Amino acid sequence: MGSYAVKEMFLTLQGEGMQVGRRAVFLRFAGCNLWNGREEDREAAICRFCDTDFVGIDGDNGGRYPDADALADKALSLWGGMLKPFIVMTGGEPLLQIDDALIAALKARGFESAVETNGTQPAPEGIDWICVSPKAGSEVVLRKGNELKLVWPQPGLNPQELEQWDFDYFLLQPMDGPTLASARDAAIGYILEHPRWRLSTQTHKVVGIR
Repeated sequence: MGSYAVKEMFLTLQGEGMQVGRRAVFLRFAGCNLWNGREEDREAAICRFCDTDFVGIDGDNGGRYPDADALADKALSLWGGMLKPFIVMTGGEPLLQIDDALIAALKARGFESAVETNGTQPAPEGIDWICVSPKAGSEVVLRKGNELKLVWPQPGLNPQELEQWDFDYFLLQPMDGPTLASARDAAIGYILEHPRWRLSTQTHKVVGIR
C-alpha cells in the first residue's frame, strides 16, 4: 500500500450532476495527467479550461496520508456520524491514486463512494458512482459508469458520438468563464433537440459553497 497526496478534504454539498445537493465529504487528490496546474503551462495542456486548484497538499485537511486507513479515518471524522457516509473523490485526476486498498478502507467504514474522473485511467472495482467528464484530445478508456458529464462546448467532442458509451445519465455542463452565458444557451438549445441529455449546473458557485 502506498501513500496518498491530498490537496484538500472538506464537508460540503455536491454541486454538480445527478447527485447535486447531497451532503458529501469532498476528497480532492493532488495531481492530474492532463495539466500540471501551473498557469504558465495552461496553453500547452490537454485540458485548458480547468477551474480547480489541485496543486500541492496545502489545502484544508490536505497532506500526504501514509495509508488507506489514515485517509479513510479522516474522511469519516469529517462526516460526523450522521446516517450513511458519502464521499466524492475528485482532483486533479483521482484515479491516479485511488486503489483497492482505499476502496476497501472506505467500505469498511460504511462509505458510499463516488468518483469524478476524466476517464483516462481504469477504475478499481467497488466504487459506487462513477462520473466521467471527458476532455477533448485525451484517450478515454473508462467508457462505462453512472454519469457522463460533458463540459460543453468542447471542440473535438461530439455529444452524439458519446451516446454510444455505456452510462445511465448523459449531462451537458456549460463551460464556465467569460462565455458562460452563451455556453449555457447552447447547452439548453442542444438538449431541447437531443432529449437524452440533461443540463448540469455548477450550483455550488450559485449558492456560494465550495
